[in-house]
Amino acid sequence: MVLTSHDKLGNTDRKTGFWLEEFAAPYYVFKDAGAQIVLASPLGGQPPLDPKSDEPDAQTVATKRFRADAEAIQALSATLRLSDIRAKDFDAVFYPGGHGPLWDLSDDPHSIRLIENFFSSGKPVTAVCHAPAVFRRVHLGNGSALVKGKHVTGFSNTEEAAAHLTKLVPFLVEDSLRAAGAIYTKAADWHPNVVVDGNLITGQNPASSQLAAQKLLELLQAKAPHGA
Repeated sequence: MVLTSHDKLGNTDRKTGFWLEEFAAPYYVFKDAGAQIVLASPLGGQPPLDPKSDEPDAQTVATKRFRADAEAIQALSATLRLSDIRAKDFDAVFYPGGHGPLWDLSDDPHSIRLIENFFSSGKPVTAVCHAPAVFRRVHLGNGSALVKGKHVTGFSNTEEAAAHLTKLVPFLVEDSLRAAGAIYTKAADWHPNVVVDGNLITGQNPASSQLAAQKLLELLQAKAPHGA
């Protein structure tokens, strides 16, 4: 799982980072399935938490479980540096959202190379909410954009407008996916929506994070040797 290291909304003093639900829900989907989870971020160490995702109205069963899980809290505080992660050592990668990825992971050369290596190896990549922004600089071996012609979703323009952050973000996720040639679709604002296109799995918003993780597990199980 790859999280952002960016903690500020543009040139303001407002804090941002990763969205807790989008980390916690997938984390426990994977953990409960017996997966070995490795956490990484561009700077390593403790990734910044978007304070709004820690407010009472944003809490879920998964976030409450995380807050009571000392082992998970410790793991999150000690993420590995993204530059030390190699696709060959893993079966899949999952990117939680939050606004942070718009500033760092969307242009991070280590993230771009990691995703390209996962795809060239036939391994699945999943991103939810704002995290599909990480695909905008990713290309296939033939030079075309990774998402060109692929069915995807991600945080919609209308959801960003509802959050009153349209003018603060460096770009809009929906627009960036469309600009790269993706076939973008969305559900109603804040409703769960996950799109699977081969080894590419995208979720629209926080409500989609658990389902996206489940779809990733299904894909991994389908790829596993019979009986594994």
